[in-house]
Amino acid sequence: MTESSRIEYKRELNDSLEKEVVAFLNAREGGMIMIGVNNSGEPVGLANCDRVQLIIKDRLKNNIQPSIMGLFDIIHEQRDGKDLIRITVAGGLEKPYYLKKYGMTEKGCFLRVGSATEPMPQEMIDSLYGRRVRNTIGRMESTRLGLTFEQLKIYYDARGLTLNSAFMQNLELLTPGGKPNYAAYLLADENGVSVQVAKYRGISRDDLIENQDYGRCCLVRALKEVLSRMDVENTIYTRIGKMEREERPMIDPRALREAAVNAVVHNDYSNGASPKFEFFKDRLEITSSGGLPYGVELDDFFGGYSSPRNKEIMRVFRDLELVEQLGSGVPRILEKYDRSVFKIFPNFLRVVFHYAKPFGGEAQVEAQVEAQVEAQVELASWQVDILKACSLKEKSGRELLTALGYSGRTGNFKKRLQHLLGQGLLEMTLPEKPRSRFQQYRLTDKGRNLLKHLNKEI
Repeated sequence: MTESSRIEYKRELNDSLEKEVVAFLNAREGGMIMIGVNNSGEPVGLANCDRVQLIIKDRLKNNIQPSIMGLFDIIHEQRDGKDLIRITVAGGLEKPYYLKKYGMTEKGCFLRVGSATEPMPQEMIDSLYGRRVRNTIGRMESTRLGLTFEQLKIYYDARGLTLNSAFMQNLELLTPGGKPNYAAYLLADENGVSVQVAKYRGISRDDLIENQDYGRCCLVRALKEVLSRMDVENTIYTRIGKMEREERPMIDPRALREAAVNAVVHNDYSNGASPKFEFFKDRLEITSSGGLPYGVELDDFFGGYSSPRNKEIMRVFRDLELVEQLGSGVPRILEKYDRSVFKIFPNFLRVVFHYAKPFGGEAQVEAQVEAQVEAQVELASWQVDILKACSLKEKSGRELLTALGYSGRTGNFKKRLQHLLGQGLLEMTLPEKPRSRFQQYRLTDKGRNLLKHLNKEI
C-alpha cells in the first residue's frame, strides 16, 4: 500500500510523530502509522522495538491534549523477517486535539490532507472547539461518594498488573477538578447501573419468563458474568457422522463475544441508559444506548474505524485484554454475518443474531439441548433437591426453605437460588417484581428436561 489520508510510513521514529497522530485524531476515521517502513511501503526494520514502543507511549501520553489514552494501539509486528511498529489511531470525540506545547493554535493543531499533514486553519479550530462533545463520562462527576475498587484491583492483579495509590489519576478516573468521574463510578465495586439479561418465551416481548440484572457492580465483573450467561444459553447442535463429529452453535461464539463487549464498552452511559441482552425463541438482541459516535458514518463503522465513546473504559478493558485492538469488533462479527445484523438508530444500536438451524428435527434438538444442559451444569445434591421441590408445583421461598430443612433464610440459600435462576433451570412467577412477597419459583423447560435426562421422577 502507498501512503494516503489514513496511512503514514516512517523509516524511523522522529520528531514529527505527535504532529501526525494529532492529524489522525482530528480526522473522522483516524489512521495508521507504520514505523520501520520506507515511503514506498517496503519494510526496512527497527532495532530494539520494545524500547521504541515505550518511548512512543510516553510521548503520546504527555505531549498531546486532550488526553488520548484509550484512543491508540501500539503493536509490534514482523514482515519479511523485519521488526516493525504499527500505531493505530482512532478519531477522537474531543476535537480539536493539539500539541500541548503550542496549544489550540495553528502551530499545535493539524489535519490530514491526502498523504500530507497540514496545519489546521484557526477558523476550523474555533469551529471544532465549539462543537466539542462535553458530556463524556470522563468529565461527569460520580453520582456516589466513597467509591471502592477491590474488584478492579483483583482483575488487574490477575493480569500481573498493580494498581498503586495513584491509579485513579493514571487511569483517568478523575474529573479535571480532581473528583471521581463517571467512569470511576462504573468501575467501582458498587454503582446503580443496571446490565440486564431478559428471556422471553416466544418471539415478542409479551411473555417475559426471566429478567436478571448482572450490573450494579464493577463493569468488568458485569461483563464477565454476562459473557458466562451467553455461553450457557448458546446451545451447540451436534451431529455425529461415520468419520467425524460436527458441531454448530446457535450463534457464532466469537461474534457473540465481540457484540457483547462492544455493547458494554461503547454504551452511552451519560444519559443514564445501560446495555440490555434479550433472548427470544428465535434470536438474541443486544442493544446499547447511543447511535454512531459523532462524526462516524456507516462506511467507517463497518470498515472498523474506531471512535471510542468511553475512552476511559476502553483503556481499562484493553489493560485487562477484554478488548484486543481498536476497531476489531465489527469486522470480526462481519466475518460470520452480514451487515443486516446491525440495526442502527439515532439514539441506540442493536445487534440481532438469529439462531442457526439444528441438524435434525425437534426431537433431535430436544435431545441435544438436554445433553448440553447436563454438560454445562454439574448438579450437586442441593441443586437436585431444589429442582425436585419445584417439580410438582410452584413454591415460595419460605416453602423451599422448609422443604430443604433450613431454619431461616440465609445468604447461602439465596446464592443457591440465584445460581439456578442464572442457569435458566428455575424461573420466577413474577420476574418483573423479584422482591415481591407473592414471588414463587417453578421449573423451566430446561430444568424439567434436565431432571428427565437424569432419570429423576417428576
